[in-house]
Amino acid sequence: MENKDRIKALNILIEELPSGSYRVRKTINKQTISIVFDHNPSQLEIMQAITDKSKKIPTKGSFESCAKSYIASKNNVISPSTIRGYTAILDKLPDDFKRMDVSKVTQIDVQNLINDHAKDHKPKTTRNVHGFISAVLSQYRPDMILHTTLPQKMPSEGYIPTEKDIERILEASKDDTFYHIPFQLGIMGLRRSEICALELSDIEGNTLSITKALVEDDDNNWVIKQTKTTAGTRQLYIPDSLVKEIQDHGKVYDGYQNSIIKGLHRYQDSLGIPRFRFHDLRHFFASYAHSQGISDADIMASGGWKSDYTMKSVYRHEMKQKEAQKTIFDKLIK
Repeated sequence: MENKDRIKALNILIEELPSGSYRVRKTINKQTISIVFDHNPSQLEIMQAITDKSKKIPTKGSFESCAKSYIASKNNVISPSTIRGYTAILDKLPDDFKRMDVSKVTQIDVQNLINDHAKDHKPKTTRNVHGFISAVLSQYRPDMILHTTLPQKMPSEGYIPTEKDIERILEASKDDTFYHIPFQLGIMGLRRSEICALELSDIEGNTLSITKALVEDDDNNWVIKQTKTTAGTRQLYIPDSLVKEIQDHGKVYDGYQNSIIKGLHRYQDSLGIPRFRFHDLRHFFASYAHSQGISDADIMASGGWKSDYTMKSVYRHEMKQKEAQKTIFDKLIK
């Protein structure tokens, strides 16, 4: 398409003025942008000028309508659980804030909302609410920079499992394959959603490929999705004993995600071990691996945690990472 045709297709009007200058006009959000050039502008100049000026046009619409549009725009690029989280935050925002014209939201409005929210919510929850509001405003009010005072982060008070706890749980569940397999995968850094999506075809020799997760969509249906980050897609070494156990069982795991945590709690209670979350097995894995002298890059690559350093280092450390995994998992999983 020639430049003139493209400009016309975008409903951009260009006219030469008697003075020899050129005026460009385009209507955005029912408001007309008018830009005058002292020369015949190129398409690139026109598009850049329109983009710069359009940023200064106040967006019309309530915060709620803009937030819903923001969520819809992210639907295919972030996980269903994150979408549900955004929707839940929006639903619980005060009605007067949701009805507010997004172009008129001020720093004071945001600070007052956060102050009220922090009275009866945990700091992390309040910070999540602010993060969502900030993301919406940055999309529709790009010139607005928030400097909100947020509640201080609170240290985690949950019980951190010890190496002895892990050994006792694995020993007690060794004849209960239904739980023994996911417990072992948990201490290897896998998430419940990743475990529930695994198939026998994901295992080749001693290599386990993690490429997908079982997650709940907006309609509360369980669906298989690709891992949401590049770091999440990874390969792990798994010991011969675990490979054989899975092959003998004929499957990796075919229960519900909640069944895994309920099973873990039953073993904790029967053994007199303080309850901790299944997700804390990932934290145990990271802590244990660090104590064994494994590098942070290899730990993050094995567990699927994302960081710029790890992303740049995964391939450089691939062989070293394999040996690191073997050292950890052969010792813990016997």
